[in-house]
Amino acid sequence: MNKSYSLHKILDEEDCPFKPEEYSWFKFGDKYFAKKFAEELFSNFIVEYGETLLNQEEIIILPSPYLSIPTASNFLCYYFKEKINVFLFNNNKKSCLESKIYRNQTYVTDYGNLDFEERVKLISNDTYYIDKEFIKDKFCIFVDDIKITGSHEHTVNKILNQYGVSGEFIFVYFAELINKNIHPRIENYYNYFAVKGIKEIIEVINRETFQFNTRIVKFILSLNFTEFNHLIENISQQRSKELFYLAISNNYHQILEYKENLKSININ
Repeated sequence: MNKSYSLHKILDEEDCPFKPEEYSWFKFGDKYFAKKFAEELFSNFIVEYGETLLNQEEIIILPSPYLSIPTASNFLCYYFKEKINVFLFNNNKKSCLESKIYRNQTYVTDYGNLDFEERVKLISNDTYYIDKEFIKDKFCIFVDDIKITGSHEHTVNKILNQYGVSGEFIFVYFAELINKNIHPRIENYYNYFAVKGIKEIIEVINRETFQFNTRIVKFILSLNFTEFNHLIENISQQRSKELFYLAISNNYHQILEYKENLKSININ
């Protein structure tokens, strides 16, 4: 059985129900806002689903699919899980467990401007793996930051059906586009609201609350050679090493558009 919950409802293109500048920093790796959003999400979610959680023998929580480099929503999921576990602890219940859908991404396109059909087509060539025995017949919470077209939920359901996984599933979102008259490109309006280019990227990387995620790694590796070198010169060597090791762990050195920039990082 599938259910869905979202904290913020996007009804009007001119009236964002959350602070878009905070959302933008969150999407580009500032964990301060991941924690803030998770706490807001939990405090409202638990009012509606607290009793449901206490009735479960086992709870599995899963972030949006990724291979090696976490998505921004993975950090939202991490802090959301912390809050749920404290709630379960206070009620003498077992803590929830974490699982993951492995995703081998095949494209470099930023799909924030695409509609539902374009998104589904784009991600259809990606390959996924899930430990079906681990989550089988469990109460599973799938956490993501925003639901725009439903392509993420559609893909996860397709994977669950493909693997024949049964259970009780709930999709939890920080925000959801309710007004379907608003074009899905509004997602990128939020994504890039505070992060317009290289200046803001350098700023967020140098924050103490920063951690690399898929979005910012892909953004950096897509920069032209001059901008890329400017960025590397303005972040610490440790951050450069993190970027390099994460990128090759996700096989980004096998992607033509990223290869030259990766080669230029001096990790010695």
